[in-house]
Amino acid sequence: MTSIKPFQLEDLFNINPVNLDPLTENFNISFYSQYLNTWPNLFYKSIESTALPQDEVISGYMMAKTEGSLFKNELHTHITAVTINQNYRRINLASKLCLQLEKISEVQLTLFIDLFVKVTNELGRKLYEKLGYSIYRRVIGYYGKSMPLDRNLVNDDIDAFDMRKNLPLDKDKKTIRDHGENVYVLPNEIVFL
Repeated sequence: MTSIKPFQLEDLFNINPVNLDPLTENFNISFYSQYLNTWPNLFYKSIESTALPQDEVISGYMMAKTEGSLFKNELHTHITAVTINQNYRRINLASKLCLQLEKISEVQLTLFIDLFVKVTNELGRKLYEKLGYSIYRRVIGYYGKSMPLDRNLVNDDIDAFDMRKNLPLDKDKKTIRDHGENVYVLPNEIVFL
């Protein structure tokens, strides 16, 4: 049986099986700690129960933050990482973690949820589309090693789609757009303070 619980700092010792996914970005301890201290309600894990409580398994986790300004129509929740242990995939855990984040974000009165997904990650993109996300823009060179200078130099291997789902506070749907895959931006053009 799956349950969702707050992430704890000591959980970092138990997430290696989750982080082994090649599409999951791994961070240093201070990065995880910052999220735990600043946005504790947006950092949680899914747990699989076993016969013995000490043998519970972390099957996945969600790490998100709130950023932007309501005044500028940019107040949103950003998914930094959502990942599932490969032994627990295809049972809707990622959807469950995303839907939990949506509930929290609605209570916190953010306008939308966004995330970056690699252009080549078709499974991820389809999952988010199924949950109601759409492509807002293509970020050229987002996953590259150097800052790109030409927004028209597309490369599926290092580009990302910025995907969004508007929330009830955005009644007029100002935070989403149609055909966002045709809007190209550079990483340094994405600023939320």
